Amino acid sequence: MNQAYQQFLVSPRVRPPLDSDFRPAVLAERAFLKAVRATGAAVPVTLALEQADGSIFHHRTEVFPENHLCAAANSRYLERLVKALLWMRGGFRVYVAGPAELAEQLRRHYKDTPEGRFDADIMGQRVYERPFEIVSIRPEDLPPEKAATTPLGRHLDGCRIGFDLGGSDRKVAAVIDGKPVFSEEVEWDPVRQKDPQYHYDGIMDSLQRAAKHLPRVDAIGGSAAGIYVNNRVKIASLFRGVPLDVFNKRAKDIFLEIKKAWNDLPFEVVNDGEVTALAGSMALGRNSVLGVAMGTSMAGGYVTPSGNITTWLNEFAFVPVDHSENAPVDEWSGDRGCGALYFSQQAVARLLPRAGVHLEPEMPFAERLKELQDLMKKDDPRARLVYQTIGVYLGYQIAYFAGFYSLENLLVLGRVTSGEGGNIILDHARKVLNSEFPALGEKITFHVPDETSKRHGQAVAAASLPELKKE
Repeated sequence: MNQAYQQFLVSPRVRPPLDSDFRPAVLAERAFLKAVRATGAAVPVTLALEQADGSIFHHRTEVFPENHLCAAANSRYLERLVKALLWMRGGFRVYVAGPAELAEQLRRHYKDTPEGRFDADIMGQRVYERPFEIVSIRPEDLPPEKAATTPLGRHLDGCRIGFDLGGSDRKVAAVIDGKPVFSEEVEWDPVRQKDPQYHYDGIMDSLQRAAKHLPRVDAIGGSAAGIYVNNRVKIASLFRGVPLDVFNKRAKDIFLEIKKAWNDLPFEVVNDGEVTALAGSMALGRNSVLGVAMGTSMAGGYVTPSGNITTWLNEFAFVPVDHSENAPVDEWSGDRGCGALYFSQQAVARLLPRAGVHLEPEMPFAERLKELQDLMKKDDPRARLVYQTIGVYLGYQIAYFAGFYSLENLLVLGRVTSGEGGNIILDHARKVLNSEFPALGEKITFHVPDETSKRHGQAVAAASLPELKKE
């Protein structure tokens, strides 16, 4: 941990009852920038992230001048910011228009540290299939911003199947002209499976069961945690147990295989966060929607003010939430304080022992969530503490997201938010906003689907993804 950065780790005004070490990313970055600007000699830095399709996103910030006593904190601040931008926006190349030494420190981080190499490998080889680069550049040589937005879904015509794949269950819906005529949820255990045939068989089973309730199948749309480009799996927690060579041979193109099995009818699969936001936008009749799904992991999606989606990744599971040096370590990326450990079944598993609820170590995360929900039904105060803690986390992270998204509507769903516990989460998130970020508290409207929509609305929205072929 960068010791110079420690002074900017601010204790939150609203404290999560089960996490006294929590130091929100939003407060740390605000404290850092406030101190930088107080010097009267802030050094501007522009970061530009480039994607394989030519999209380029700029983000402007400031750091301490090189000769300042706090200059040693610059590298940690910039590294956390770049990580957040990579997982929110995405990119295989990061241009740094600022001090060359800071760009070199970033380059070493992504080359020499395990957590940096994880991000570099995912962004470079897995997502964009390009070498990952940090490029030091003069401000006048920065490539201009370029962004593409496209409509997503909202196709309601015909007989459709929609599916949503989670780490503990898969959901499917049969839809006729926008109206669901069948929906089902089936438990499964894909994350630990080494053979993608398990995934293929499970998905096909759900699709076939839905098809029995339709006179014909015109299109299939799906959502799943992870990153998908042109129906190809780039990275997904569902396939974490699959060895890399097997993943490349079979799992990467598993949805193309399924599409072929359904006679190449219109087929579209995207990140589940995008469908979360789409479902919210469709149900609410509103745009500027940020969707957050708390399930096996954490998913995010965004619908722009014009009702479209961007090429942004919105992979919130890896976005920093907590800058504390004592923040929990994600066992996949090896990094500290990232979203999945604060807003998912993993978060529940981490917090239950702190609340005094001790379960068998080998119990699956989904079963631990059920135990928490059962305790909540009994109004057990230990369960309340878990939900209150997640709610405080959420409030501060919403404030952080508001610095990167034009945000007016927040849709929150996922199995962690089911039942009374979900209400507690939202109440404490609102408490954080009203207490520490009152302008955001007035601007942002929270939305929660009803229990049926929480479990099946995403599959119904996914069914609207493909556009039917015109005769």
